[in-house]
Amino acid sequence: QVQLVESGGGLVQAGGSLTLSCAASGDTNRINVLSWYRQAPGKLRELVARISAGGATSYFGSVKGRFTISRDDAKNTVYLQMNSLKPEDTAVYYCNMVAGGIYEYWGQGTQVTVSS
Repeated sequence: QVQLVESGGGLVQAGGSLTLSCAASGDTNRINVLSWYRQAPGKLRELVARISAGGATSYFGSVKGRFTISRDDAKNTVYLQMNSLKPEDTAVYYCNMVAGGIYEYWGQGTQVTVSS
């Protein structure tokens, strides 16, 4: 089992920055793909960014060029640096980790609110 604990959400003005963290504990040896998703009120959960075991990154939708995903395997932690935030970035952000290509784990979510 893997437990994920997220932190770093909050309220920020448009144009500001936030950094989210997600720390994993438990059976972390086989974790490979790390991702961040978000879910805005009334909308489906969507993939925001992904980083592979080798460090290859992918970004999806409107976050390209503004968000940066990174990982620190020594700390079993994945980060999401969010710059130039917009009101439409307001959502609950979830980290996701896949272990052994089979098991999938989710964090509890952290609220990000961007005011205009």
